[in-house]
Amino acid sequence: MAYGDRRLWRACCVVLVGGVMAAGCTSGGEKPDGKGSTGTTAAPTKPPTTAPAPTTAPTALDFTPDPKRAPKTEAAARRLALAVVAGPDAWASGYVKRTPYLSDPDYWPVLGATCSWETGTRPADVLASVTAYSELPAVGGKGALRVAATVTVHRTESDADWEMASTLEEALRCPDQKLRDGERITELMSLGNPFGVGGNATADDALREGGSYINDAVKGKQFYSWYQSRIGQVTVATVVKGAPGYSEMNDGTMTGTSQAQVRALVTMLDRAKDELEGQS
Repeated sequence: MAYGDRRLWRACCVVLVGGVMAAGCTSGGEKPDGKGSTGTTAAPTKPPTTAPAPTTAPTALDFTPDPKRAPKTEAAARRLALAVVAGPDAWASGYVKRTPYLSDPDYWPVLGATCSWETGTRPADVLASVTAYSELPAVGGKGALRVAATVTVHRTESDADWEMASTLEEALRCPDQKLRDGERITELMSLGNPFGVGGNATADDALREGGSYINDAVKGKQFYSWYQSRIGQVTVATVVKGAPGYSEMNDGTMTGTSQAQVRALVTMLDRAKDELEGQS
């Protein structure tokens, strides 16, 4: 198994669905050990004479940033963000670019006092932010699945850490939010996982936000899923707005999206580390 695949497997092993831990990101409905359930009972076996070695969890993130490679200007930060942001190929086969594909360089959304998202001014502590918009086109009775990936480069690590805390606070302050006319998200829940907690072995900090997505043009509630992680002064995020025919997890009748979402997130984390850490 390649290094990148191992990282993806660790990130996939624990997926938060509506605030509940669930094993996920396996293929074909199989269990995490790769063996499908047969419904039979195994014969008793002789107890082992020695206890198995305990699994050792990582105690520190495998990442050493090089201060000389940290972007200090808006131009350098935008170059890094464009190199890191996940396009459709980072999600999975079949995803394509939406139009427009990239956000405006000065675009900065702000959650207002009435819990509606508005266009604000990029804060002074943010050097650059880029969002790439992708989708799975509607096909075979399934709706168009819209996704996005965002990279934000802060001036300092503490600035990036503050963004993570602010994102967690948003769901507490506004569990129901208006995205734009005809689109809203409701019943939001959020949970943070610093490194070493809740299965987070890939980033300095991570969080997950989930709830329901309502689009007046689509019948019924769909799921909403936001994953965000921090590596040094950079935050990366992926968002999925559900569509008919899709669910977060594969359930045998609908296509799951969590594996593609985690894949895009881990891809951006790996790219950010490549950009920021010292070269051997």
